[in-house]
Amino acid sequence: MLDSVNMEQTRRDVANLLAEDAGIMVGTLAEQLNVSEAQVTFALPDEMVVSVSAEYAQTILEALPSWGKVTTIVHSCGSVFEVKATFPKGKFAYGYYNLMGRDGELHGHLRIDLITYIAFVSKPFRKSDSHYIGFYDAQGGCMFKVYLGRDEHRRLFEHQVVNFQDLKKELS
Repeated sequence: MLDSVNMEQTRRDVANLLAEDAGIMVGTLAEQLNVSEAQVTFALPDEMVVSVSAEYAQTILEALPSWGKVTTIVHSCGSVFEVKATFPKGKFAYGYYNLMGRDGELHGHLRIDLITYIAFVSKPFRKSDSHYIGFYDAQGGCMFKVYLGRDEHRRLFEHQVVNFQDLKKELS
């Protein structure tokens, strides 16, 4: 659960740390402040984050396959797993949203009923613009993130930026 009592303090702490290093990763901020990643995410400046209802999880997941190559990131026990490929189509069955990726794509089974918070985040990373959708559980842990893709020159795919902005606006 997001700690609403300490949210204002977290906002101040995040603002101070971002003033020192605007490109610092949200996960690093959470570690430094000893709060959940969701707590830090929703304490980012308003121009960096938009919250959408968790009820839109499947809507978002169904939109992603048409965007092309993205980077899906899952943190697990201190390890980071990345898949750079088109987000796979899925379908809901047996209590899971089942990802049906082809060879070389993401496969898996998502408990979208455990998604409590969703954030559309636009934040610099390593001196470049970066946009991702973060999915968080009730304790504020990040279940996974989907970052917009980049071309061979590390430029964001413009059509994905448009899709991201349009979907964020539609769902918020």
